[in-house]
Amino acid sequence: MGILLLLWPASSLRESYSPRGYAAIAGVDEAGRGCLFGPVVAAAVVFPESYYHAGSDPWLQDLDDSKKLSPKMREALFRRIMSHARSVGLGQATHLEIDKINIRRASFLAMKRAIADLSIKADYLLVDGFRLEDAACPQQGIPKGDSRSATIAAASIVAKVHRDRLMQELDRVYNGYGIAQHKGYGTRQHYEALNKMGPTPMHRLSFNILDGMKK
Repeated sequence: MGILLLLWPASSLRESYSPRGYAAIAGVDEAGRGCLFGPVVAAAVVFPESYYHAGSDPWLQDLDDSKKLSPKMREALFRRIMSHARSVGLGQATHLEIDKINIRRASFLAMKRAIADLSIKADYLLVDGFRLEDAACPQQGIPKGDSRSATIAAASIVAKVHRDRLMQELDRVYNGYGIAQHKGYGTRQHYEALNKMGPTPMHRLSFNILDGMKK
């Protein structure tokens, strides 16, 4: 079963990949891989088959890598994705799992948990970046897939919005670190808070944050 490449309108600067002959194609991506704090969160999104055809629904042309979108646009697209997708799955790997098995393997673990969380069984995976090890169905890893595949872009947005909301909740638990603003990334504000108060129980110690605190 080959891969059918469908070009989106030039304004969207993206391609959508649609494997032929599969009924439930899941786009998979993660958010928070480079953070110093909290879990890495993954999402899996399955759209109706008609959504793989350019022009099927105009809002799909707005899908893109979540990092390229404003928070307002991400929220708007998140609502559309949740309303129109056949199924959305979420998964995460904790900061403790990240420290134990490393961030790459933890990201894959979160993705597998997101796939398992789908209400329908995916029969093909489109994964941002690298192929998953021991996947239960055929797959394709797509470099920079969140900018090239509408399905992966949707997963990118869902994972990002879900994780950002979690960071806002955790900011109230771990007050003073600015988690709601920087979402756990290694900003100057974050390192200044770490220098002043030290790491919380949810910081990723394997990321050598103690060295970064001295900068």
